[in-house]
Amino acid sequence: EKSLSFTEKLVDLDETAKTEMAASSGGFLGVPFVSVVKDDGTKETVVGFDKGKLNAILGIQQGII
Repeated sequence: EKSLSFTEKLVDLDETAKTEMAASSGGFLGVPFVSVVKDDGTKETVVGFDKGKLNAILGIQQGII
């Protein structure tokens, strides 16, 4: 919908992905968990569903579909 590339990792089926998630999230193993690597190489994470934070990280204005 917003033309973003992503990689889905099924942490319940992939132990390597689960270990990576635990390291990135400070031990949080719930979902949703989103890790964003920006064009400049910086990395930001979102624990739980937070549309406002995701939009801010991705530079998407609120209200634009």
